[in-house]
Amino acid sequence: MAYKRRRKLTKKQKRKMILEGVILFLAFVGAVTLLSMTVNGVKRLFGKTGAVDAPQIDEQLLTVNEYSRPGIALGKINGIVVHYTANPGTGAQANRNYFEGLKDSHETKVSSHFVIGLNGEIIQCIPTTEIAYASNDRNADTIAIEYCHPDSTGAFNQSTYDSLVHLTAWLCGEYGLTTEDVIRHYDVTGKDCPKYYVEHPEAWERFLADVDAYMEQNGK
Repeated sequence: MAYKRRRKLTKKQKRKMILEGVILFLAFVGAVTLLSMTVNGVKRLFGKTGAVDAPQIDEQLLTVNEYSRPGIALGKINGIVVHYTANPGTGAQANRNYFEGLKDSHETKVSSHFVIGLNGEIIQCIPTTEIAYASNDRNADTIAIEYCHPDSTGAFNQSTYDSLVHLTAWLCGEYGLTTEDVIRHYDVTGKDCPKYYVEHPEAWERFLADVDAYMEQNGK
């Protein structure tokens, strides 16, 4: 039985095969990258990634009024702004009630989406679909968190801190944010708020690191 001898590939044919292989490989890498970008884009579009479980939140929404809950829709959420209450020794309920009372007192225009108390309790005052009067020209694209503190230094206790880390991590996951999107009120206006984190920038960096660690350890 006669066998046909295999023809040797010419240099031109070899180069063509190598080029085709490189093109196929690059096409594969591009497709994987595009798929990853598309998935992440969809997550950001719908504003949720489900990174960590939600903390326990006591929803006590304010009455719609022009002084603390204007009812204005919040657009795409691009950040989280951390504040302190500047009311030493007061708890989350007292600060929430102060916001509610502004509809009658007309004293000022101020509020926050969330207030974290001295025992770590979290009260939600404003839906995250609406703006709060908290962060000046960043009201339109950020969520505001205020934390309570026992004394005039603005330093928090451990329970408050733990809830601040958990709430911030959860919000980052919900809205496709990272700790690069978490800022102090000070970073918006230069105001001494939150006081402890303005006076101790190294503590602020530790807080952001703790949020990252929480998401890494508890992410789904």
